[in-house]
Amino acid sequence: MEKYTAAVFDLDGTLLDSLTVWSRVDRDFLRCRGLEIPPDYTETVSAMSFTEAARYTIGRFALPEAPEELIREWNGMVAREYAHHIALKPGARECLRFLGERGVRLGVATALPEELYGPALKHNGIHALFGAFASVTETARGKGFPDVYLLCAERLGVTPGSCAVFEDVLPGLIGAKAAGMAAVGVYDENSNLCEKDALSVGDGYVRSLMELVEEKFYRKFF
Repeated sequence: MEKYTAAVFDLDGTLLDSLTVWSRVDRDFLRCRGLEIPPDYTETVSAMSFTEAARYTIGRFALPEAPEELIREWNGMVAREYAHHIALKPGARECLRFLGERGVRLGVATALPEELYGPALKHNGIHALFGAFASVTETARGKGFPDVYLLCAERLGVTPGSCAVFEDVLPGLIGAKAAGMAAVGVYDENSNLCEKDALSVGDGYVRSLMELVEEKFYRKFF
């Protein structure tokens, strides 16, 4: 297998232990409109940009608001959580430092806007570890497409083929592969990504980020 010189990480559910926050936001947002949250809703919108998610939500539930109104409401509901409370997943800090100390360039490809991911990464003391950030708020399409991963590689100054991407949702793995990158699934208890599905489109699967610091994993990819 080809060796990679850059690692690109998703945030929600991959580095940040944040998906329970979004499940609660989705539930409360719909409940205040007299709606129950469908089982597939949170996972469906998790790979979308906020604009895509707002349009999808308006269409699915026939809401009268404009997309911008939904986005403002969602940001207001989670801003304090991201700035002060959302923690890293176990092993996140260790694996980032491990890779960085060995010369692997680190990047972020996220569905979050900068006003959410910036404070969260700074609060957890890992913002400075990354060489580039890319958000689907800056691209035409969401995580099921290569756009955000290609933007991150460009900002890192590396070729797409030199990147390994770490994602907790299937659309993210599909988008990373479409970008010509390696794609590794990451387990999260609030995501429905299983090892079988991850390996059906990607190149690896880990149940814990601590596996990334194991010699066998490092040698396989980097």
